[in-house]
Amino acid sequence: MNNQEKVDLSGSLPDIWRLLSEEERKILRECASIQHFRKNQTIYYTGGEPEYMMCLLKGKVKIFREGVCGRSQIVRIICPVQYFAYRAYFAQEEYLTSASAFEPSTVCLVPMRVVVELLNNNSTLAAFFIKQLSIDLGIADERIVSLTQKHLRGRLAESLIFLIDNYGLKDDNTINIYLTREDLANLSNMTTSNAIRTLGNFVAEQVITLDGRKIKVIDEDRLRKISKLG
Repeated sequence: MNNQEKVDLSGSLPDIWRLLSEEERKILRECASIQHFRKNQTIYYTGGEPEYMMCLLKGKVKIFREGVCGRSQIVRIICPVQYFAYRAYFAQEEYLTSASAFEPSTVCLVPMRVVVELLNNNSTLAAFFIKQLSIDLGIADERIVSLTQKHLRGRLAESLIFLIDNYGLKDDNTINIYLTREDLANLSNMTTSNAIRTLGNFVAEQVITLDGRKIKVIDEDRLRKISKLG
């Protein structure tokens, strides 16, 4: 990692910071750093060796896997301030996914050796990470069912709701993230052409409107209903 700098952890990692003793805070403060990533810059890659627990402080990050014929599947989208990139270390394996920045992003890096040292001496912190892993597993289980059993309309509607719930809507009801059609398709487990066609259907039904990458939600209740019915 390069371009690293120190960060005020009390404000950046409040949920972890409050669980630590003063001595543990000192250890974390001395070892943690931040890195800035450009739009579309790779944060880590499949097959890489996990060295850091990461926390997104600012920006938007996608976790994805390369699939058949070079197609990517977005498996998670990271929002501030969520933790990521640590599962592979605990599993004693290389990264099975890659991560890159949707937009300029700032990430806090904590060496995994330090994380393990803290966990070994702080049962409350260990319970925190068990909970985080359990939440991630539950989300992954739900996603598997949705992406394999829902029809195209349901999958794309669910992805739009997911983006709304995680990034919110602007004052004009535009979803606060601008994805390419390819990224939206990769998030919904469909081809780009199917994503474009389904978006067009939603526009015709006056559920959304489109302006380039901007998606404005006209009827959120209808969109949630489509997502639920699948």
